[in-house]
Amino acid sequence: MSIRIERTELFLRNLTLRIPFRFGIVLMTHTPHLVMRVTAEIDGRTVHGFAADNLIPKWFTKDPNTDYRQEIDDMFRVIDHAIASAKGEAPTAFALWQQVWRAQAEWARAQEIPPLLAGFGVSLIERAVIDASCRRLGKPFGRALRDGDLGFALGDVHGELAGLDPREFLPAESLRQITARHTVGLADALTAADLVDAGLPEDGLPRSLEEIIRAYGLTHFKIKLCGDVEKDRARLRCIAEVIGREAKACHFTLDGNENFLTVAPFRALWEGLHADPALQRFLEGLIFVEQPFYRGVALSDALGAELLAWRERPPIIIDESDAELDSLPRALALGYAGTSHKNCKGVFHGVTSACLIGHLRQQSPGRELHLSAEDLTNLGPVAVQQDLAVAAALGITHAERNGHHYFAGLSQFPEAIQRAALAHHGDFYTRHRDGFPTVAVRAGTIAIGSVVDAPFGVGYEPDLGDFIPRSEWSYESLLACATG
Repeated sequence: MSIRIERTELFLRNLTLRIPFRFGIVLMTHTPHLVMRVTAEIDGRTVHGFAADNLIPKWFTKDPNTDYRQEIDDMFRVIDHAIASAKGEAPTAFALWQQVWRAQAEWARAQEIPPLLAGFGVSLIERAVIDASCRRLGKPFGRALRDGDLGFALGDVHGELAGLDPREFLPAESLRQITARHTVGLADALTAADLVDAGLPEDGLPRSLEEIIRAYGLTHFKIKLCGDVEKDRARLRCIAEVIGREAKACHFTLDGNENFLTVAPFRALWEGLHADPALQRFLEGLIFVEQPFYRGVALSDALGAELLAWRERPPIIIDESDAELDSLPRALALGYAGTSHKNCKGVFHGVTSACLIGHLRQQSPGRELHLSAEDLTNLGPVAVQQDLAVAAALGITHAERNGHHYFAGLSQFPEAIQRAALAHHGDFYTRHRDGFPTVAVRAGTIAIGSVVDAPFGVGYEPDLGDFIPRSEWSYESLLACATG
């Protein structure tokens, strides 16, 4: 295969959340949604490829001193550099990703740009090129990955895996359904009583946790922690009561939101929760704890020594700390139990993590290791489907999926895209009473057959005619959206 990017375009659409989402130190109410379209010549034919993401605050850099305008400017900066690095001809999508990753990493170090933010720019190019490659091949992502068409080589990322075939560690076929793990945010309503005077829309979609469980038949959850022992314990009691009353089963993860600088205060929180009789049975459903430690210290030797000394620790995975290609091996050596996959951290990065964990499971069958799929309020018409296509190819059976809840499905996207989404992905989307598509969660699961059968999650080319070209978008337009 021969790949050359001829043109890269960026389009935006300002979105309003139907329910404000509090995670970490920010309450998100509005965000720009970005779509990248590349035009590439692949084996002598011109094809398009797409990638998309929300430009959300306070995740790529958790700096309380920067405002949202500056964060968006920084995201554009890393995207622009990644685009500039994707020059020349490459034999495969993987080779082009390597080229851009290396150039971006060197530049980011010189500019003192955090690697998680720098990697976001690379991931958009990577996803768009994978999409274009799969469209040119006429193959879905999972099959192209397994057949070697994308050029993925394990040993080029982790030397210890040199010579190993990724198919040894990936399922023979992509999953065709996935269990939805619903996020319970720090500001989310739990019961009908919490909805009184909350100002949330009566739009025919569930709003409180108890309504959500009834509507979708949920069995898997992700619960945000604030880091205060008494507040977290009190809220977990309420959540446990609602889930115990409404759900047929309960499996959950805890998101530590980088609240802790050392192990001791998190250990105190964990032991305090376990000492509460009202929570002991509920905690039996824990799958893992996600990133309780601040990214700046999470992979330090000092914190690792504390973690290894705590023999009764729960399984803990990294998320924001998984910013570089050697982050997972470092984390595993320090006592962590795995990492998360998000397309915004990189598709080939995630595939490598899956293969490394699969290799370690073969070596130590009794070792508890996790590769999760997390959400970042992902939305269609592109981002959430590409993310699920990768999760399905990696065999991740449950994924945090909540963009359809916080954003009212695809209601804010152009009608042409809404029609195409329903026409091409009728298993994945369902039509709301008001006509717009929203993700179909039935008995706690999401059907993704049409997603994994598409080239890279999306079975059509999105019509971007009603989006705002990057050159015409402004932060002021987002502020206008936020103020109505």
